[in-house]
Amino acid sequence: MLSVDRNAVICDLAETYHIFDYRQLSPKLVATLVVGLRDDSRIKMKFTDNVISFNQIIMVSILDHLKMLVWLNSDEGSKGTNKPKSLLKELLKDKEDTQTFSSPEEFEQERRRILERSRNGN
Repeated sequence: MLSVDRNAVICDLAETYHIFDYRQLSPKLVATLVVGLRDDSRIKMKFTDNVISFNQIIMVSILDHLKMLVWLNSDEGSKGTNKPKSLLKELLKDKEDTQTFSSPEEFEQERRRILERSRNGN
């Protein structure tokens, strides 16, 4: 993890364990301490490529659902206008790499295109 972001590891070790110079410790001990860091520590968030922690995802999801419930009970909700946007979707939009298809044929066509492109080295 040091090769991913040395400064994040240094900050996390200092914040969590009050270790300011990890080089004084054995590499095995440093590895053990880094593995024991909380899931929302700087290095684990960077290592797993997360932008927000799991707890934050849950809280934002609750907020989105609450906004939807309030909207559904409003005049606009009964008319289906001005539907609230999902904050969670906005926060995770860089992570979304999902493509959808309307039919199996459309999927197979895209699959063939990708395979052909990979055969050609593109």
